[in-house]
Amino acid sequence: MEEQIFSKEEFERLKNISGEARGIAIKGEVDFILKEEGEEGIKELERQINDIGYPVKLKEIKTMDFYPVWLEALVLSGSKRLFHYDDKKFQEMGRFEPKVSFLIRMFMKYFFSPERVAKEAPKIWRESYTIGDLEIAKFEPGKKEAIVHLKNFKLHPLQCQNLIGYFASVLQMITGEPVVCRETKCVFKGDEYHEFVLTW
Repeated sequence: MEEQIFSKEEFERLKNISGEARGIAIKGEVDFILKEEGEEGIKELERQINDIGYPVKLKEIKTMDFYPVWLEALVLSGSKRLFHYDDKKFQEMGRFEPKVSFLIRMFMKYFFSPERVAKEAPKIWRESYTIGDLEIAKFEPGKKEAIVHLKNFKLHPLQCQNLIGYFASVLQMITGEPVVCRETKCVFKGDEYHEFVLTW
């Protein structure tokens, strides 16, 4: 049996993060862990979260319900500690999530043009999170470059790696071309907001 990977102090600190995430944001990460680590991996992560004081059945998370945003931070940090995921693995997780998200597929069905997606992206963010403001600071399909700003969102440093993969995957679904995403500003490094630069 694994020893407890979360401290009471860490849990109390995370619980001070206000805001909610729709289940779909967390479910994509859980599905990735299930694919990589199997049922036993999910059960151990679930046990760790339950033992720290938040009873949850990860596989029963409902996509359209809202959950405390810090639950996502627990899932991410737990993945690193239990399964030793590195930055590359969290980016892989982020790339996986849009492919299994019905919200993203529905979004693509109705707004499948680069310009329209850029315009609607902030609304899609708000569908998934009650905190954070997503802005498309630059979108130039002709130059194959986009810049995304994410403001008022400070959840967990691992989320940055997850978002690098997530944004790259969404844009690749739109352009049909390989996409490289870099985080050039980060609130965990003292910047006022997160900035992601995407090229394809």
